[in-house]
Amino acid sequence: MPLLVLASQSPGRARVLREAGIAFEAIVSEVDEDAVLAEAEAKYGEHSAADTALLLARAKAEAVASLDAADGAVVLGCDSVFELDGVAYGKPYTADVAIERWKQMRGATGVLHTGHWLIDNRAGDEVLDAEPSAAEDQDDDGGTGATLGTVTSASVAFVHATDAEIEAYVATGEPLPCAGAFTIDGRGAAFIERIEGDPHTVVGLSVSTLRDLLEPANLAITDLWE
Repeated sequence: MPLLVLASQSPGRARVLREAGIAFEAIVSEVDEDAVLAEAEAKYGEHSAADTALLLARAKAEAVASLDAADGAVVLGCDSVFELDGVAYGKPYTADVAIERWKQMRGATGVLHTGHWLIDNRAGDEVLDAEPSAAEDQDDDGGTGATLGTVTSASVAFVHATDAEIEAYVATGEPLPCAGAFTIDGRGAAFIERIEGDPHTVVGLSVSTLRDLLEPANLAITDLWE
């Protein structure tokens, strides 16, 4: 198994990693996002768009890290939330919702927040010292137990798309599973005027952010290269 496990089924995130020369395995988290958000809101109150992205990224990473299939790997969870005029938007899922959102977004500028959460799921010295019996079953493969995350954000300015363009774009189905109802690595690129920030953040996974998160796990981004 590759050293990195991506806790996501997103084609865009997988493409970013492949294009960066990073070996990985994708394992879907099966996290109930609505339940996670409802529980967090009940405990801590309403979350900002950025906090929501980080919360869901952590939930996905923790869910996959708990699986036997992720033993011996570092697990990366990601989630993206689009913010427009102070309102957070996730995936539209339906064409009607996507069309409505695009009519709000056209000619406007919003912010795409992507949460990243990394869990070092490898065995380490602290495991072997604390549980002698575990030493018989596990080799020390340099694990640190690190678990940490961060949010990266990028502003996205949209062209003033026509009703016909919006309906044609939504009819392709591309924006339905995407935070904010758009992508920049597909047909949606035609309707993006400019981006301020890391473009990979808008796709859903910042490789430079992954590099930063690997450091506390005593890993370098080059350790993940194929």
